[in-house]
Parts: sequence; C-alpha cells; structure tokens
Amino acid sequence: MILRWREERGGRRAETARPTSRELAYRVRLHCLRMTARGGSAHIGSALSTVDILAVLYSSILRVDPSRPDHPDRDRFVLSKGHAGAAVYATLAECGFFYRRLLRQHYQNGSILSGHVSHKGIPGVEVSTGSLGHGLGLATGFALSARMSKRPTRAVALLSDGELDEGSTWEAALFAAHHDLGNLLAVVDYNKLQSLATVEETLGLEPLGDKWRSFGWHVTEVDGHDHDALGWALAVADLPADRPTIVIAHTTKGKGVSFMENEVLWHYRTARDAEYEAALRELRGQRPLSVSGGPP
Repeated sequence: MILRWREERGGRRAETARPTSRELAYRVRLHCLRMTARGGSAHIGSALSTVDILAVLYSSILRVDPSRPDHPDRDRFVLSKGHAGAAVYATLAECGFFYRRLLRQHYQNGSILSGHVSHKGIPGVEVSTGSLGHGLGLATGFALSARMSKRPTRAVALLSDGELDEGSTWEAALFAAHHDLGNLLAVVDYNKLQSLATVEETLGLEPLGDKWRSFGWHVTEVDGHDHDALGWALAVADLPADRPTIVIAHTTKGKGVSFMENEVLWHYRTARDAEYEAALRELRGQRPLSVSGGPP
C-alpha cells in the first residue's frame, strides 16, 4: 500500500487522500492516451490492458512510500513488459513519486521518460526493461536477496503473455520454485495478442495454468479488469509462504477504447486527430462518480 501521499504547489507532494483503485485507473488511462499521442509513441493497447492491474497494486497491495522511494524494506515492482511504460509512469505520477507535469515530456527528445520504462532519474522505477523475458529473473533476484537479508520485502513482476515464449522466463520460474520463494509474485497480462498476431497463432500457451503448476507455482486466474477479483488474488495474506505465486489476469488489449480493444493494430499505432478525440470522449465517459475531474 502507498504509505504516504503528499502534494506541493505545481505537483504532487502535501498530505492528501489516497485514491481508490478505480479512480487511479481512470486517471492513468487518460494520461496514457495523452502521453502516447503527444509524443507519437506506440503501445497504447499494451498500456491500457495493464492499467487495472497497476491501479490495484499501487492503491492497496505494494508496500511503497513516495516520500521514501528508496526505503530498504519497500516492495520491488518490475514491469517486465517494458513497452507498457507509459502506464507505470502515469501511475507513479498519480501516486506522488514525481510531478504529474513531467508526463507531458513522455517520449520527447531529451526526456527521461523513454518509451520503454527506464529507472534512470525516475523515483519508483526499480529497473529499466524492454527486452522481453528478463523481468521475472530480475524479480526472482530481488525476492531471493530479500529472503537472504531477512527483509520483509516482496518482489512483484508484471509479465506480458508474449514473453512467455522466452526460455529465460521459464528458467526463472524453475529457479524461484526450487528456492521456495514465497515472497515472489508474478502477474501475467494475458490479453492474448502479440505484436503481429494472436498468442495462439504465434506460439500457443495453453494450458497455461497447468504449466505454471507443474513448475511448482501457486496459480490463480482472474478477470484482469475486475478490481475486487484482482485485490483478492494479489492480497499477501492469502498467498502461500513456501512457493511463488502467479496470477493469470485475463485482460483486453486496448481496454477502455472500443475501437482499440482486441485489435493487433493498436500494438504500435498512435491515436491522432479524430481517433484521439474519439478515444478521449470514451475514456472521459467512464469517469467514476468519486472523481471530480480528469488529469490536468
């Protein structure tokens, strides 16, 4: 859970109420659309499919503190699908790790907010990612280090379904189970689309849950856009202490914008002009009642 929330003139930094996961998801989706459109970057579909997972993690699951982003006992979050970096940047900004106005520089020349998530100069980002198949290994290392140091830290990795094609992912899965890393949690953003085709056409993954179980993991499958289900699946109190856990989150690529949903085209495409305005209208129409306005 976010331990502090502060706000100052010009950005987030004085004490203020923590948003609900649904409020956070609403704001992050709007940010993602604006950020990718302004910078001309891709992966809006991939970012939108992760938003609800990130909103639940950062509103109620992860033990992180925006005022002390380097706290030694913080949980470590790794975005293995680094191309969805816009969603992580927006989530961190809304959670007070840095000023929201910095999001306007996303994917601009000279900006620290690169298209694939980067940790350089960005509080709250543990590692830079982008080459798929590396994130679970990194999170496994964080989890093992925490256990060896006797720290109450969990490592959480958000994976794409496409990177489950990578052998390095399964090597990390074997290692984590062998070492009984109960402080390791992985989430698969299972939107079933890869860069050029469906997952099934590219390299079929089913039966996915059975594969993880055979590797010694505790497995849960949920609707990746149902905040209550995600909260239950990710809650630390219900996870086994003697083995790693994976949550297979069934999601929709481009979630929230009807003409982007389940369309391979929006893996790389950027919303412009009429498409941007139509997407913005749809997202604004999904505003929770508790939100008085969207992002600035």
